[in-house]
Amino acid sequence: MCLVARLCEACHLTRDTCPCSFCPRPGTTFAHTTSQTLVGATGCSQVNFQIRTLDKNGEVITSVGFQRFGFDCEVPLDVLRSLYLRPHYVITASQADESKQSEETEHAKFTGAYGAYQSKSIFHPDTQSISYTTLSRFPPVKLLPPSQRKRILVTGGAGFVGSHLVDRLMILGHEVTVLDNFFTGSKTTVSHWVGHPNFEMVRHDVVEPFMIECDQIYHLACPASPPHYQFNAVKTIKTSFMGTLNMLGLAKRTKARFLITSTSEVYGDPEVHPQHEDYWGHVNPIGPRACYDEGKRVAETLTYGFHRQDGVDIRVARIFNTYGPRMNPFDGRVVSNFIVQALRGEDMTVYGDGKQTRSFQYIHDLVDGLIALMNSDETRPVNLGNGDEFTIGDFAELVRDIVEKVQREDGVEPPRRVNIIYKPMPMDDPQKRRPDTTRAKTVLDWEPRWTVRMGLEEMVRYYKAKMIEGSL
Repeated sequence: MCLVARLCEACHLTRDTCPCSFCPRPGTTFAHTTSQTLVGATGCSQVNFQIRTLDKNGEVITSVGFQRFGFDCEVPLDVLRSLYLRPHYVITASQADESKQSEETEHAKFTGAYGAYQSKSIFHPDTQSISYTTLSRFPPVKLLPPSQRKRILVTGGAGFVGSHLVDRLMILGHEVTVLDNFFTGSKTTVSHWVGHPNFEMVRHDVVEPFMIECDQIYHLACPASPPHYQFNAVKTIKTSFMGTLNMLGLAKRTKARFLITSTSEVYGDPEVHPQHEDYWGHVNPIGPRACYDEGKRVAETLTYGFHRQDGVDIRVARIFNTYGPRMNPFDGRVVSNFIVQALRGEDMTVYGDGKQTRSFQYIHDLVDGLIALMNSDETRPVNLGNGDEFTIGDFAELVRDIVEKVQREDGVEPPRRVNIIYKPMPMDDPQKRRPDTTRAKTVLDWEPRWTVRMGLEEMVRYYKAKMIEGSL
């Protein structure tokens, strides 16, 4: 449960009694401290409201990352928020839609503190055109001595997970090269780094060889949502096999440490619950999902082949369902589907009877785990996921409740409550999925900090902000 402290520090009144328009509404979950001067407010004129986001243990989350293995990768949470909440453009004031002013004001309360590094591009509604320009300044990054600064290659770095990993690595002061063919990724997810002396972005398909000097390789490149990887099944298999082969060859030549992001899909429709790393899986090799499932399995096999035969320093992360800001709202995954449908007032679609289970981890927890694994000595596969298990039906109800809560806090009353409708189950859909993360806790000292409710509220507000901005 995300707990919130609400107290206007200037007038020492709670939102229920303070008349100023900027104090957060009851239940608000903005996880930052902001100061705002209000002109003509009937309450206090200087509002500095503090709202705390608490983790599973009731401790305030102000940063993500860790300090272990002799490695400091802690990053302030607000700095990361400033990157994915920054507007892609501003709208010319003369063309603002007055009917949306109230809603945009509420939107500004969530994003207003994160405009320091926003794009100065301007959207012109009258001509439906954008005047693009570069950022005025880059986010601050650590100044590392050359001996500590790593040259890191991130394949798939413009995707959902990759872009958050790139943000973290850049802020930590490393030199980062992103390799992406932009099939599912987007330049806008990392555009705030373009032009930075530590950053380089290359349009490249990993099925073709690539040469660069590097110290670490995070190999994330592969479509991960069913509509995307089933769109071209043969290309998905080629990406998993040929892409991994090329990146392992690069790691062999440059002596770089290689981390591959595998998936919980290697367990298929599991007969063991929860799934531990020594379970071999129960996978349909000819089903519609096989191009992804078996592609990742052969990628793991190839990785361990290079490790045993050529001594390549490898790490294998098996990622369970992950969600968060920058997730493609149209990629067919359950979290994004539910949130977008609920925000638009559309009925939420559950496939099957809703009794199949999944576990969901927030993106910041996953990035913590990936960096911890890369900088550890663990060469065995490691599950990275959240052990909190939900049926899909219960999860749909939770998302609906959170969307309604956020809308009420922003003064929006939906015309009706969205319904949850059920449709036939897709073929080859696993019935249960939950990680056994004992190994991650033991060897990495890693476990999720974000509750599902807390992460969902953050993601709902992100989607809502982007919808108002018009970039979603």
